[in-house]
Amino acid sequence: MGFFAPWFLGALAAIGLPVYIHLLRRHTSTPRMVSSLMFIERGTQSSVRHRRLRYLLLFALRALLLLLLALVFAQPFIRRSAASANDKLLVVAVDNSFSMRAPTTPGSTRLADAKREALKVLGTRRPSQRAQVMELGGELEVLTQSAGNAGLDDGALKAAVAGIEPGDSHGNFGELGRGMRALAEMVRTPIELHLFSDMQGSNMPANFADMVMPGNVTLVLHPVVTSAIPNWNVESVNAPGQLVDTKKARVLSVIAGHGTKAATRTVSLVVNGTVVATKKVDVPPDGRATVAFEGLEVPYGESKCEVRIDPADGFGADDSSRFAVKRADPERVLFVHQAGDARSPLYFGAALGAAGQASFVLQPIIAEQAADVDPTKYAFVVLSNVASIPTILEHSLVKYVEDGGSVLVAAGTADSHRERIPVYGEDVSDAHFYSRSGGFENVGAVDQSYPAVKDAAGWTDAKFFYAANVDAAGARVVAKLADGTPLLLEKQMGQGHVLLFASGLDNVTNDLPLHPAFVAFVDQAARYLSGMERMGGARVVDSYVQLRNPTSGGAAASGGTSVEVVGPGGKRPLSLAEEATAQAVRLTDAGFYQVRFASGRDALIAVNPDPRESALELIPEDTLKLWSGAAVGGESSNAEIAGENGAIKNAYGLWWWVMLLIMVAALAESVVASRYLGTQREEA
Repeated sequence: MGFFAPWFLGALAAIGLPVYIHLLRRHTSTPRMVSSLMFIERGTQSSVRHRRLRYLLLFALRALLLLLLALVFAQPFIRRSAASANDKLLVVAVDNSFSMRAPTTPGSTRLADAKREALKVLGTRRPSQRAQVMELGGELEVLTQSAGNAGLDDGALKAAVAGIEPGDSHGNFGELGRGMRALAEMVRTPIELHLFSDMQGSNMPANFADMVMPGNVTLVLHPVVTSAIPNWNVESVNAPGQLVDTKKARVLSVIAGHGTKAATRTVSLVVNGTVVATKKVDVPPDGRATVAFEGLEVPYGESKCEVRIDPADGFGADDSSRFAVKRADPERVLFVHQAGDARSPLYFGAALGAAGQASFVLQPIIAEQAADVDPTKYAFVVLSNVASIPTILEHSLVKYVEDGGSVLVAAGTADSHRERIPVYGEDVSDAHFYSRSGGFENVGAVDQSYPAVKDAAGWTDAKFFYAANVDAAGARVVAKLADGTPLLLEKQMGQGHVLLFASGLDNVTNDLPLHPAFVAFVDQAARYLSGMERMGGARVVDSYVQLRNPTSGGAAASGGTSVEVVGPGGKRPLSLAEEATAQAVRLTDAGFYQVRFASGRDALIAVNPDPRESALELIPEDTLKLWSGAAVGGESSNAEIAGENGAIKNAYGLWWWVMLLIMVAALAESVVASRYLGTQREEA
């Protein structure tokens, strides 16, 4: 037994207060009337009876009350061996995030050391104690159900630990906290959680409360390393996902050092396993440096590329970063417009050609001549300022969108004298001619999370002289004017989507084409509408790729079209049933994924570990102690970090029981004092 605040025991001196009240206070007598005191000799009264303790039970209760008050402030606790608590659920959690691949000793890694220590803890489990094995990466995964018979379950528990493979995910202790809170709600019994991890600093969530354990969980930490090690990595690569002109291509990579000294590193550009370029770069101490490769010579089709640095540390798994590139001829864009409209195709085509990677060729056509055009031969279709289109073309465009295509509709002034917008399907309820009153309207709000308006800084400077007023029900409003009129809306149709621009693509309805923001909008909208945004390039482990439109309802609504996903090493992350219904796939492994979307398009996607896993700095010791001692609720687990022998002692606070005794003693003192007070009145 011990005390968390033993200095409060000094308050035990207050026990002298009942002694004074019962023994040393001055005795008083009731005066009696007599005729005269002149013949009575003056003297001092002395009575042994008045110097004795009276009302011993009341005295004892008051002394006990003061004693308990001192104890509750001193916070007494008792220590019990965690291994002796058979009623506890033993949970063994092993961190298998990407940083656990780092070496500790020659021939061993952090994960191997963690698994070895976890097996030792399982070996100390008593036969009747229940146990579970979990692995912690991007998510907390339960590998075994709670087991309570050592003869039958020891083998399964140890096999689960031995079978944990190194992962590529970013560790998150917040996921551990959420998982244990859910487990504590289900089991309703004490839980002893042993975490085996490198305690990497980047594993901490933004909010410390996310990783705090519930009150019935005792957290025991087993750090597999005690200090950080210097590490280099390729932090990021910026390269085009689709390529037309190899000479204009540019690959930018960032080389980072974590706890490193100033050094010169050799950086290589690799295409399909062959080194095509090499450069040297000076990296400052514990800093970053950028390397640019001009030109990217890749063959037609999809290529697997990476930027690689020469090995300079023991952790070589992060010395490269992958990206995928698809080289193809420019895709055609069908631009349908009115016969008298020459401005719209001029401005839109110029902006499309001025993009950094000119991957599209505009094919203008008058609406009356587009009846027999097959839209499936185009990357996307633009309808600009057309009052109507041939019925055959509209039916073809609707099916084209439902099968995964995309259409951009620019309303223009043609909407002022028609009732229904082609393909988009909504009616024009009103039209705002701001120019008739000699004025204009500015953009009031833009949703910059939308891919087509990522760079919308210049939109607020544009003046809009006309905008059609369209019902936004069922659509996503991306931008609106200052008066609340929706300006840019997206509607999902089957596997595709229709983007409606309520103004025009010329400089008559607005002056946006005269601003640099128009080029960025056309470039980003073209990449989004063509599906280039999700094709090729690179992703981070545990990110998701959308396979089909969320509103399509699976393969049934998309004509029975199934997707196909092949991961690194030929693994298929989705079953046949999931390929027919899955809306998205989670990229759990580093490497290259070959994906066929529900729209029929194919893509090669490169996946890299989260660069935060390359920063091997550790969580400070005081933070670990705070985490292992922090619990939700009144009690604190006060668990210590485990030593090599695994002998853990846990402190259990007794203040609640002391407070209960104080309440009982106070009640008894009140009852006894009331009884003795009546006795004193009778004696008087």
